Amino acid sequence: MTQTAEYGITRVFNAPRELVWASWTEPERFSRWFGPASLATPVGRITLDARPGGIWRASLLGDEGFEVTLDGTYREVEAPGRLVFTTGDPDRPGDAPASVVTIQLVEADGKTEMRFHQYGVNTDQEHAEQARSGWAEFFDRLAAQVE
Repeated sequence: MTQTAEYGITRVFNAPRELVWASWTEPERFSRWFGPASLATPVGRITLDARPGGIWRASLLGDEGFEVTLDGTYREVEAPGRLVFTTGDPDRPGDAPASVVTIQLVEADGKTEMRFHQYGVNTDQEHAEQARSGWAEFFDRLAAQVE
């Protein structure tokens, strides 16, 4: 039986919406914040083809040859306010975890409210909480880049 889990994170950045958008869609900016601080995400190992049907891919590198690659497909791209993409293939996940991420960027008084939602299949609530914690760290790093 397929397990599903979902969660949301709302974060306000003291930065214009276009800058937060660029941080999600430009490899040079994305490489500065995506992933935990203990890993590097080299710009040369990132693909962000931000259009419906386009592919995103990012390799995270660590000590002693550790490497993990995350990827998916963009479903919706409405600059600079809405981005929907998959991780893995939630339509045909097999036994692997997969998800759909929705990001809404709302400008308010020169700041940007980011509403992040992730819905996962082949995952449980414990895994979802670990993912939520990981994204929270990523977003701390994002805040340091845009503010």
